[in-house]
Amino acid sequence: MISCHPTQEMLEKFANGELPATLAAAVSIHAEMCSECKAQIAAYTEQQAESGFNGVSSHASSANVNDEDVFAGIDIDDLIAAITATDEIDIALEDKEKTITVKGKEYVLPRALTNMTMSNWSSIGKLARSRVELGEGEIRASLLQIQPGGSVPEHTHKGFELTLLLDGSFEDDMGVYGPGDFIVLDGKHTHNPVSHEGCLCYTVSNDAQHFTQGINKLLNPFGSFIY
Repeated sequence: MISCHPTQEMLEKFANGELPATLAAAVSIHAEMCSECKAQIAAYTEQQAESGFNGVSSHASSANVNDEDVFAGIDIDDLIAAITATDEIDIALEDKEKTITVKGKEYVLPRALTNMTMSNWSSIGKLARSRVELGEGEIRASLLQIQPGGSVPEHTHKGFELTLLLDGSFEDDMGVYGPGDFIVLDGKHTHNPVSHEGCLCYTVSNDAQHFTQGINKLLNPFGSFIY
Protein backbone atom coordinates (compact mmCIF):
# COMPACT_ATOMS: atom_id res chain seq x y z
CA MET A 1 0.00 0.00 0.00
CA ILE A 2 1.32 3.42 -0.99
CA SER A 3 1.65 5.71 2.01
CA CYS A 4 3.57 8.71 0.61
CA HIS A 5 2.10 10.83 -2.20
CA PRO A 6 2.82 14.11 -4.01
CA THR A 7 1.16 17.17 -2.49
CA GLN A 8 -2.07 18.46 -4.02
CA GLU A 9 -0.14 21.53 -5.16
CA MET A 10 2.33 19.34 -7.04
CA LEU A 11 -0.44 17.29 -8.65
CA GLU A 12 -2.17 20.46 -9.82
CA LYS A 13 1.06 21.89 -11.24
CA PHE A 14 1.66 18.61 -13.05
CA ALA A 15 -1.81 18.74 -14.60
CA ASN A 16 -1.16 22.33 -15.67
CA GLY A 17 2.25 21.49 -17.16
CA GLU A 18 4.11 23.68 -14.68
CA LEU A 19 6.67 21.21 -13.27
CA PRO A 20 10.27 20.72 -14.45
CA ALA A 21 10.67 17.56 -16.54
CA THR A 22 12.50 15.73 -13.74
CA LEU A 23 9.63 16.24 -11.29
CA ALA A 24 6.93 15.76 -13.93
CA ALA A 25 8.42 12.35 -14.71
CA ALA A 26 8.26 11.43 -11.03
CA VAL A 27 4.59 12.43 -10.73
CA SER A 28 3.76 10.59 -13.96
CA ILE A 29 5.44 7.42 -12.71
CA HIS A 30 3.68 7.68 -9.34
CA ALA A 31 0.33 8.12 -11.09
CA GLU A 32 0.96 4.86 -13.00
CA MET A 33 1.18 3.14 -9.63
CA CYS A 34 -1.42 5.10 -7.63
CA SER A 35 -5.07 5.19 -8.72
CA GLU A 36 -5.88 7.86 -6.11
CA CYS A 37 -3.38 10.40 -7.48
CA LYS A 38 -4.23 9.44 -11.07
CA ALA A 39 -7.85 10.38 -10.36
CA GLN A 40 -6.78 13.68 -8.79
CA ILE A 41 -4.68 14.54 -11.85
CA ALA A 42 -7.63 13.71 -14.12
CA ALA A 43 -9.84 16.03 -12.07
CA TYR A 44 -7.33 18.89 -12.26
CA THR A 45 -6.89 18.29 -15.99
CA GLU A 46 -10.67 18.44 -16.49
CA GLN A 47 -10.86 21.68 -14.52
CA GLN A 48 -8.11 23.15 -16.68
CA ALA A 49 -9.88 22.02 -19.86
CA GLU A 50 -13.18 23.51 -18.70
CA SER A 51 -11.44 26.77 -17.85
CA GLY A 52 -9.88 26.88 -21.29
CA PHE A 53 -13.18 26.00 -22.98
CA ASN A 54 -14.98 28.72 -21.06
CA GLY A 55 -12.31 31.15 -22.17
CA VAL A 56 -12.90 30.19 -25.80
CA SER A 57 -16.66 30.51 -25.34
CA SER A 58 -16.27 33.95 -23.78
CA HIS A 59 -14.05 35.06 -26.65
CA ALA A 60 -16.55 33.73 -29.17
CA SER A 61 -19.39 35.55 -27.39
CA SER A 62 -17.48 38.82 -27.40
CA ALA A 63 -17.04 38.40 -31.14
CA ASN A 64 -20.78 37.72 -31.57
CA VAL A 65 -20.13 34.03 -32.33
CA ASN A 66 -22.17 31.42 -30.45
CA ASP A 67 -21.16 27.84 -29.58
CA GLU A 68 -23.23 26.46 -32.46
CA ASP A 69 -21.16 28.51 -34.91
CA VAL A 70 -17.87 27.41 -33.33
CA PHE A 71 -18.76 23.71 -33.72
CA ALA A 72 -20.78 23.99 -36.89
CA GLY A 73 -20.48 20.90 -39.07
CA ILE A 74 -18.80 18.83 -36.31
CA ASP A 75 -20.66 15.82 -34.89
CA ILE A 76 -19.16 15.51 -31.39
CA ASP A 77 -20.41 11.93 -30.92
CA ASP A 78 -18.81 10.87 -34.19
CA LEU A 79 -15.58 12.61 -33.22
CA ILE A 80 -15.40 10.82 -29.86
CA ALA A 81 -16.23 7.49 -31.51
CA ALA A 82 -13.46 7.96 -34.07
CA ILE A 83 -10.91 8.72 -31.35
CA THR A 84 -11.86 5.76 -29.15
CA ALA A 85 -12.53 3.19 -31.88
CA THR A 86 -8.87 2.17 -32.21
CA ASP A 87 -6.52 0.40 -29.84
CA GLU A 88 -3.41 1.71 -31.62
CA ILE A 89 -2.54 3.95 -28.67
CA ASP A 90 -2.65 1.05 -26.22
CA ILE A 91 -0.57 -1.10 -28.56
CA ALA A 92 2.02 1.65 -28.92
CA LEU A 93 2.34 1.93 -25.16
CA GLU A 94 2.74 -1.82 -24.76
CA ASP A 95 5.39 -1.93 -27.50
CA LYS A 96 7.43 0.66 -25.62
CA GLU A 97 7.85 -1.51 -22.51
CA LYS A 98 11.54 -1.55 -21.67
CA THR A 99 13.53 -3.60 -19.19
CA ILE A 100 16.93 -2.96 -17.70
CA THR A 101 19.26 -5.29 -15.82
CA VAL A 102 21.35 -3.93 -12.95
CA LYS A 103 23.75 -6.19 -11.07
CA GLY A 104 21.88 -9.27 -12.30
CA LYS A 105 18.43 -7.93 -11.35
CA GLU A 106 15.91 -7.20 -14.12
CA TYR A 107 13.42 -4.33 -13.82
CA VAL A 108 10.59 -3.10 -16.08
CA LEU A 109 10.93 0.65 -16.52
CA PRO A 110 7.89 2.89 -16.04
CA ARG A 111 6.48 4.32 -19.28
CA ALA A 112 7.71 7.82 -18.45
CA LEU A 113 11.32 6.62 -18.53
CA THR A 114 11.30 4.36 -21.58
CA ASN A 115 12.46 7.01 -24.08
CA MET A 116 14.81 8.93 -21.79
CA THR A 117 18.57 8.87 -22.26
CA MET A 118 20.48 7.34 -19.34
CA SER A 119 24.17 7.28 -18.54
CA ASN A 120 26.22 4.17 -17.96
CA TRP A 121 25.83 2.67 -14.53
CA SER A 122 28.44 3.47 -11.88
CA SER A 123 28.64 1.65 -8.57
CA ILE A 124 30.29 1.73 -5.19
CA GLY A 125 29.70 -1.00 -2.66
CA LYS A 126 26.07 -2.05 -2.81
CA LEU A 127 24.91 1.13 -4.53
CA ALA A 128 24.59 1.64 -8.30
CA ARG A 129 23.43 4.75 -10.14
CA SER A 130 22.58 5.87 -13.66
CA ARG A 131 21.89 9.50 -14.54
CA VAL A 132 18.66 10.30 -16.35
CA GLU A 133 19.77 12.92 -18.85
CA LEU A 134 17.15 15.69 -18.86
CA GLY A 135 19.44 18.72 -19.06
CA GLU A 136 17.94 20.74 -16.20
CA GLY A 137 21.15 22.07 -14.73
CA GLU A 138 21.24 21.81 -10.96
CA ILE A 139 18.14 19.60 -10.85
CA ARG A 140 19.44 16.10 -11.44
CA ALA A 141 17.55 12.85 -11.85
CA SER A 142 18.92 9.34 -11.45
CA LEU A 143 18.01 5.72 -11.10
CA LEU A 144 19.47 4.38 -7.87
CA GLN A 145 19.73 0.70 -7.02
CA ILE A 146 20.41 -0.46 -3.47
CA GLN A 147 21.33 -4.12 -3.45
CA PRO A 148 20.07 -6.46 -0.71
CA GLY A 149 21.62 -5.50 2.61
CA GLY A 150 22.85 -2.18 1.24
CA SER A 151 22.34 1.32 2.59
CA VAL A 152 23.00 4.99 1.92
CA PRO A 153 25.17 6.54 4.66
CA GLU A 154 23.38 8.84 7.08
CA HIS A 155 22.92 12.25 5.50
CA THR A 156 20.86 15.39 5.29
CA HIS A 157 20.26 17.61 2.26
CA LYS A 158 21.44 21.03 1.15
CA GLY A 159 18.46 21.29 -1.20
CA PHE A 160 15.56 18.92 -1.74
CA GLU A 161 15.66 15.19 -2.45
CA LEU A 162 12.76 13.31 -4.00
CA THR A 163 12.83 9.52 -3.91
CA LEU A 164 10.21 7.50 -5.77
CA LEU A 165 10.41 3.79 -5.05
CA LEU A 166 9.97 1.72 -8.21
CA ASP A 167 10.74 -1.79 -6.96
CA GLY A 168 11.56 -3.48 -3.66
CA SER A 169 11.61 -1.66 -0.34
CA PHE A 170 13.77 0.35 2.02
CA GLU A 171 13.41 1.80 5.48
CA ASP A 172 14.78 4.59 7.65
CA ASP A 173 13.96 6.15 11.02
CA MET A 174 10.82 7.69 9.53
CA GLY A 175 9.22 4.56 8.11
CA VAL A 176 9.19 1.61 5.74
CA TYR A 177 8.58 2.33 2.05
CA GLY A 178 7.35 0.20 -0.86
CA PRO A 179 6.70 0.60 -4.60
CA GLY A 180 4.99 3.86 -5.48
CA ASP A 181 5.97 5.74 -2.32
CA PHE A 182 6.86 9.36 -3.16
CA ILE A 183 9.21 10.78 -0.50
CA VAL A 184 10.36 14.42 -0.47
CA LEU A 185 13.01 15.50 2.06
CA ASP A 186 15.08 18.62 2.67
CA GLY A 187 17.57 20.05 5.17
CA LYS A 188 15.16 19.46 8.06
CA HIS A 189 15.55 15.70 7.65
CA THR A 190 18.42 13.33 8.41
CA HIS A 191 18.15 9.67 7.45
CA ASN A 192 20.01 6.47 6.68
CA PRO A 193 18.05 4.42 4.10
CA VAL A 194 18.59 0.66 4.41
CA SER A 195 17.23 -1.98 2.02
CA HIS A 196 17.10 -5.56 3.25
CA GLU A 197 15.65 -7.03 0.03
CA GLY A 198 17.10 -4.51 -2.42
CA CYS A 199 15.31 -1.75 -4.32
CA LEU A 200 15.30 0.51 -7.36
CA CYS A 201 14.44 4.20 -6.99
CA TYR A 202 13.98 7.23 -9.22
CA THR A 203 15.58 10.18 -7.46
CA VAL A 204 15.65 13.93 -8.06
CA SER A 205 17.78 16.45 -6.17
CA ASN A 206 19.00 19.99 -6.66
CA ASP A 207 22.04 20.02 -4.38
CA ALA A 208 24.49 17.73 -2.65
CA GLN A 209 23.82 15.37 0.21
CA HIS A 210 25.60 16.26 3.44
CA PHE A 211 26.94 13.20 5.25
CA THR A 212 26.62 13.46 8.99
CA GLN A 213 28.27 10.43 10.54
CA GLY A 214 31.73 8.89 10.92
CA ILE A 215 34.21 8.54 8.08
CA ASN A 216 31.56 9.39 5.51
CA LYS A 217 31.95 13.05 6.52
CA LEU A 218 35.18 12.99 4.51
CA LEU A 219 33.03 12.90 1.36
CA ASN A 220 31.40 16.26 2.07
CA PRO A 221 34.02 18.43 0.28
CA PHE A 222 33.19 16.49 -2.87
CA GLY A 223 29.45 16.49 -2.34
CA SER A 224 28.68 18.80 -5.27
CA PHE A 225 30.35 16.31 -7.61
CA ILE A 226 28.50 13.20 -6.46
CA TYR A 227 24.87 14.22 -5.93
